[in-house]
Amino acid sequence: MNAPRRAAGPRASQRTTAALRLTLSALGLALAASGTALGAVSLRVARTVVQPAGRRPDTRIVRLDAAAQTITLERTPDTALPGRYGLFTVGSTDYLRLGSIVSEDAETVTRKLLTHVPADGDLAAEAAFSGWYFDRPEDLLLPFHALDIDTGVGACPAWEFPADVDTDVWVVQVHGRGTTRSETLRAVPAFHALGITSLVVSYRNDGDAPRSPSGTYALGATEWRDVDAAIGYARRHGARRVLLMGWSMGGALSLQAALESPHADVIAGLVLDSPVVDWRTVLRFQGRAMRLPQPVIALAQRTLGSTWGAAALRSGEPIPLDRLDGVARSAELRHPVLILHSDDDGFVPSDASHALADARPDLVTMETFSIARHTKLWNYDETRWSTAIQDWVRRQGLARS
Repeated sequence: MNAPRRAAGPRASQRTTAALRLTLSALGLALAASGTALGAVSLRVARTVVQPAGRRPDTRIVRLDAAAQTITLERTPDTALPGRYGLFTVGSTDYLRLGSIVSEDAETVTRKLLTHVPADGDLAAEAAFSGWYFDRPEDLLLPFHALDIDTGVGACPAWEFPADVDTDVWVVQVHGRGTTRSETLRAVPAFHALGITSLVVSYRNDGDAPRSPSGTYALGATEWRDVDAAIGYARRHGARRVLLMGWSMGGALSLQAALESPHADVIAGLVLDSPVVDWRTVLRFQGRAMRLPQPVIALAQRTLGSTWGAAALRSGEPIPLDRLDGVARSAELRHPVLILHSDDDGFVPSDASHALADARPDLVTMETFSIARHTKLWNYDETRWSTAIQDWVRRQGLARS
């Protein structure tokens, strides 16, 4: 027969209480450590978003055959794209133009080399694949002149490509995040053929223009003022109707200018290539791509938009993500918009572009691509891209030819 169980004595009760306290203390420390790690990662993500960054290698040169005029690159989703592209070589001033794919396998892609490279040319293995194609204004073989546009941060360099005949229609070209104005040179010939003057601009913290006091991006919240200064310049030099063309983050700047500019009366429309219409959509997409937990993404967004976050990031002011949400502000739009976006963009998802088109079908025309990826629509299908823009511009009554 089993002996009866005795009630726990005071010492046993004390041991249980102490063990519980230790467990709760360990849990508290674990939660605190987890919270600290969450905050640290979120802060790092937020800092990456606002910190201007230069061009980074994204492929490797496997082989260069100067005799055959071919170059073999490590295979990536971008290097395997059909069309014409450019390649920045690390540690060199060489910018190579790349043509069609000659051969490919599971690991590499060999493309036609459209730039002459000496037989003894020595290039670093690392390189950055680019959709620019043209990297200097001279490459377009069109008349242009360099100028400076006065802005709140100083003189921002720009290139003006005048139309062949006098016109009061101008287009202001606005490049994206982490690039410079050369990104937009691809569009100049399409507008020049329409008899439109192109103004290719820079803006604060892009590497060409002056730095802001903080030296960080505001994702369009302040940079749009530099675009507005460009509109003012065009207006003072004869423009009566101004188109804005924004690429990637340049799309966010263009939308903000259309919504906020005191020159809104001369804005005739917007052309947006792979645009950021809503930053939250982009941040969520990028977070998932990096396999970050949802709480990290959410906290990074709160960091960007808070006063304490601005202090931690040294960005000067909180970034008003609500004000930068083009879908939420769609009712405020007053200008016709053409959006060109690839549904497999890979960097800025097309979801917000589609949402804006759905919200304002009276103003927004959506031209959807596939395969072309981010800001490489011209490279992938120049004819379709140029035709879409030119037909839309003619429908707005802005073309002279």
